[in-house]
Formats: sequence, C-alpha cells, structure tokens
Amino acid sequence: MYVSNAALRIKSTLKARQMVLLVALNDLGNLHQAAQETNMSPPAASKMLKDMEDMLGVQLFERLPRGLRPTMYGTTMVSHVRMALANLEHGQKSIAALKAGLSGQVRIGIIITAALTLIPQAIIRTKKVSPKLTIGVEVGISKDLLESLRRDELDFLIARIPEQEDDSGLIYEDLSEEIECVVARNGHPLLSRSDLALKDLVQESWILTSRVGVLRNRVDTMFRNAGLECPSDVIEATSMSLILSLIQETDYLHVIPLDLAKCYVQTGALAIVPIEIPWRMANFGIITRRDIALTPGAGFFLNQIRTLASELY
Repeated sequence: MYVSNAALRIKSTLKARQMVLLVALNDLGNLHQAAQETNMSPPAASKMLKDMEDMLGVQLFERLPRGLRPTMYGTTMVSHVRMALANLEHGQKSIAALKAGLSGQVRIGIIITAALTLIPQAIIRTKKVSPKLTIGVEVGISKDLLESLRRDELDFLIARIPEQEDDSGLIYEDLSEEIECVVARNGHPLLSRSDLALKDLVQESWILTSRVGVLRNRVDTMFRNAGLECPSDVIEATSMSLILSLIQETDYLHVIPLDLAKCYVQTGALAIVPIEIPWRMANFGIITRRDIALTPGAGFFLNQIRTLASELY
C-alpha cells in the first residue's frame, strides 16, 4: 500500500536529543556552540538538523555567514518543543516523587453524588500506593466549591459548572450524568402506591435545599410545569446527616441522586419512592484551573479517579 511522504512525516516524531538541539540552536544561534552545549560534534549536529528538516519538509533555520536564524517554521517548532521538554521534565519529577513515596496534601471538592461511591473507592486505591499522602475532601454545592477552587483552597473538583459561571479559566472533563429520585423512610405510606403522580406529592412534607440552590429550583419548576402548587411544608437543609435523621423519624420526602439513594437502600437507611422524576441534573465532571499545574500527589489521585470513573460510569 502506498503511503505518501506527508503521511510518513506526520507519523514521525522528534526524539528528545533532537528537541534539545533545536532549543540550543535557537538560543545560541551558532551551530558549533549548540553542538558543544549538547555534547555533539558539529558535523553530527549539522546532520541531525538536516534530518529534522527533511522529516518535516521545511527549513527550520537560515544559514547565515555568522550563525543561524530560525525561520517562522523554526520559531513555531521550538515553541512547541519547549513545551514538550517542560512536560517531559514534569513527568520525570512526578515519577521520581512516586518512587520516593508521594507525600504532602491533596485538597478536593466534590458534590454529594460522588461522596459515597467514586471518591471513597478512589481514596482507598490511592492510599494503598501512597499512604503518606494526606487527602482532604470538602462536600458542597458546585457554586461554593468553584469559589474555593478559584481562591486556591482546593486542587480540583468533582462537580458541575453552572450556566451563569465564567468557565474561561477552567478545564472541564465530563464524567457522568446525574439521575434524581425521591426518597423516604422505610414504611412510608407512599411506598405501597403503584399509581403515584406529582399531584400526590404536593401536600407531602419535604426536606429541600434553600431556594438559591439548583436542586431546589428544579423541584419547584417540576411542580409548576405540571400546573401544580409548590409544596408548602418544607424544611431547608444541606447536611446529609441531618436530612437522613429527619427522614428516618418523620414522613418527610427528599430528592437525591439515584446512585446515592441506592447506597442508602442497600444499608436499609432509606427507600426509593416509586415515582419517576421528569428531569435530570446537568452532567458532572472533573474541574481544574488552567493556570495552575497539579502537584504529583494531586495528579496521581486524579488519575485514580479517572480510572475508577471509567469503570463505574
């Protein structure tokens, strides 16, 4: 099968020694000095430069009477080579840190969806490899967590970016969607109903977040879109331990992510009310800042989360 020269050039990659030579040629502007800087003979350096130009199909440096000057192609290539070498150095430092045993502290913020499944398992995996790494976890709503991330109080988030937020300085990696359900105590009268509709839930007592929260807004909108009044008997709370205690002692209802509800059902703490919620929350994912590189410990923990998320979701 015929393969074009262009295809062969695309498949070819520069080696580390070639990249180091390119930077030296650019910085020194002299072949002999660059060769000495990279522990090469001038003829070997000259041949290596020609090989790179042949591979890329462009002239990287103009040969002048008193040295070399990068062409526009050379300037572009050197810029990318510098980034590649910096990433390579960062990778080597990360590996050295892993070999020495990661230490220090990682601070992450998560929404409640990830609190009982993804993050606990990721912590267990990480601590098996790096027991000296201290992991701090803050559970909250996305808006508050984003503010903490921007103040450099957290290394990264497992959350969502609200529509009104400025995401220009953030990097978002999608993980999964979030399906909601209604939960109640075991033995709640509604659990025996097979014909439940939204109108049956209006007069029930509810535990919801405050009116500024996304989830509360979705619940209120759900009733309004169905032509119904919003529930009037409402307790506003965000602490899951408080909410769990209240539900188990009363007939109050609550809305939580389905994955979280399944965990409580398995332990017998809660039951899922047999009615489908007619909406879903926006997807959640990994959020990092563009202007700050993660520490080796934070990067290692994040990779554990990515791997586990691919298995769970």
